[in-house]
Amino acid sequence: MNIKIFDTLRHIIQDVNNAPDFEQALNIIVQRTRDVMQVDAVSVYFLDDKTKKLVLMATDGLNPKAIGKIRFNLDQGLVGLVFKQAESVNIKDAHAHPNYCFVTETDEISFHGFLGVPIIQHRNVLGVLVVRQTRQRRFSANDETFLITLAAQLAGAISHAEIRGELTHFLEDDEGHSFNMKGLSGSPGIAIGEAVVVYPPASLEAVPDNIISADEVDDQINLFTEAVENVDSEFKELSKKMQGVISSEELALFDVFSLMLKSDSLIDSIIKRIKAGQWAQAALRETIGEHVKQFDEMDDAYFRERAIDIKDLGRRILMHLQLQTTALHEVSGPVVLVGEEITVSQFSEVPLENLVAIISSKGSASSHVAILSRALGIASVVGIDNLPVNHIKGQQIVVDGYNGQIYVKPSVVILDEFRRLISEEKLLDDELNELIDKPSETLDGVHIPLYANTGLLQDISPSLKCGAEGVGLYRTEVPFLIRDGFPGEDEQTEIYKQVLQSFSPRPVTFRTLDIGGDKALPYFPIVEDNPFLGWRGIRIMLDHPEIFLTQIRAILKANIYENNLRLMLPMISDISEVDMALELINKAHKDLNDEGIDTAYPLIGLMIEVPSAVYQMDALAKRVDFFSVGSNDLTQYLLAVDRNNKQVAGLYNSMHPSVLMSIQQVVKVAHKHNKPVSVCGEMAGDPVSALALVGMGIDSLSMSSGSVLKVKWTIRSFTQQQTKELIDKALTLENVSDIRLLFEKSLDAAGLGSLVRAGK
Repeated sequence: MNIKIFDTLRHIIQDVNNAPDFEQALNIIVQRTRDVMQVDAVSVYFLDDKTKKLVLMATDGLNPKAIGKIRFNLDQGLVGLVFKQAESVNIKDAHAHPNYCFVTETDEISFHGFLGVPIIQHRNVLGVLVVRQTRQRRFSANDETFLITLAAQLAGAISHAEIRGELTHFLEDDEGHSFNMKGLSGSPGIAIGEAVVVYPPASLEAVPDNIISADEVDDQINLFTEAVENVDSEFKELSKKMQGVISSEELALFDVFSLMLKSDSLIDSIIKRIKAGQWAQAALRETIGEHVKQFDEMDDAYFRERAIDIKDLGRRILMHLQLQTTALHEVSGPVVLVGEEITVSQFSEVPLENLVAIISSKGSASSHVAILSRALGIASVVGIDNLPVNHIKGQQIVVDGYNGQIYVKPSVVILDEFRRLISEEKLLDDELNELIDKPSETLDGVHIPLYANTGLLQDISPSLKCGAEGVGLYRTEVPFLIRDGFPGEDEQTEIYKQVLQSFSPRPVTFRTLDIGGDKALPYFPIVEDNPFLGWRGIRIMLDHPEIFLTQIRAILKANIYENNLRLMLPMISDISEVDMALELINKAHKDLNDEGIDTAYPLIGLMIEVPSAVYQMDALAKRVDFFSVGSNDLTQYLLAVDRNNKQVAGLYNSMHPSVLMSIQQVVKVAHKHNKPVSVCGEMAGDPVSALALVGMGIDSLSMSSGSVLKVKWTIRSFTQQQTKELIDKALTLENVSDIRLLFEKSLDAAGLGSLVRAGK
């Protein structure tokens, strides 16, 4: 492609990106392409998922009255050929081709030269871009390259249009204006309600700089201090409002906010900026921005979500600085709370008896609002990019929390179907609740303990309510993340004691501090080019034994009161790491006993998250008491897929044969040494993969509290021999989809299809 055409292409793409709406973008493409390529007609066809036809959506050169009316079957005509083959079709004389299909409505009888290219996004063919010439013409390689590049740009525009609902508006007929959007499941469940939209109380980004004089400093500090006190009072009021609705442990979430408000690293930084000459609002903006950046750069989704809470805190302080108030919403029927970034405080702004679901354009399954929505048993869908918030207000919405799907202004057919599913969901919940006090045993009597993954105090109550038999993974990072310095030994001891007492006599597995690289502390920043393979977890602890020893001493001291502790080391990749860590644990234990503090030596385990550990299991099993497979990281490292990267997230699948074989290898070697193996992470909480894990001989599973009863029902519906036969058959298959289908069919045959989809 020569430089002139390249510049032209760049200008077209710029104009498309700057177009006010999707329709205008299409018009720019067909008009400019016709001029640049000097052809007689340019047309764009889109796939209508509803009718499974290719629809003419824009043209320059064909009869404009045909737009929206011309529809090809997916294997019809030259347009269908391009779509079916997913590759360019370049024909000198279209009339002579066997696939040629004459359409009278387009007035195309005089067109002979044909070049069509597929519009592809993430391997899916979305439509076809076509140029036509009246004379016979075979288009050049440069012409094809130009059109393919334009089609790639158009693919992105179509994807964004689908998200905003614009494409659906183009394709819909007289039956209505409904559209659906896809996000991530925040909390399972189904709900129907009216959309109530909430907005951030104030915009930190809009705050301008404003230099103040020395005489104004004290006034600005007083204004800021008063705003902080008002926000603290506001959280106390919200906490009172939630009393009686959620447990005291869940109410502790508001205590976390109060702790943030009292954080020296936050407050002192803002006051320091005010004293340096910035007015309070800009000082707040800069400090909140710094804290948010630190959390945003973390790889762990659980901790990355804390950035949202810090933003909410900053906005509320700013709101009081600006003398604004939060308006409560008056509602009467079922409500679906909708927003770009739903926070816990906004969660509390509608009557909880009316709140049936939550939709957020940002967030993940580990965000605070997702945690609380699961605790309250309401559906939530998060992570919907470009959610058209302003167009959803007041609309009826169906929320499918299982599949992360929403339906705006649903048709009568969709409403009837989801009302039926909601009715069946109620029956399913009643059945699951009957399992709370029943053992997690296979039909042939094999006990598979089910544990909970927790990280904040508000996670504890749901874990206990669902019948979890203990904690399989307690993230100890949280106390470190919400402070302005490393918490001392006594402070850590009190925190750990509270967790151990809450679950006593059930076992609690503490993962030692897993910071670094992707989870940098505000006061211990680490900047790396590749945090996935960086300085983190046990590597930092061994390089800083003073931090590690303090935490181990605190954990061991906390265990004096209940003696239900298990200790687990994260991100082990080498035998020497285990040996050095055990030396430090032995030292901490001996030192405490020498000080007259009689502490029991804990069971010690390792997390298997790094592929190298899978191949060192013999040596590792000689050194520790148990293992826990971190399925999320192990899958990510084995498949070389960043599951937070949308470009490749579709490749992330824990049912991949290599992942299953690796876990089976871990179990085989561990059991040879009589060492138990658990699995924590998403695999453990998915009934499909949990069935595979039981077949491998996994000794226990650890998951989010909302998954416990579903996995328990799965375990109680099969013999272990049946699950072994299933995994043996699965490992003969080569494709992930075939493996998952095998287990889904088995669940269906056992009457458990409702565990992996909505309804009974």
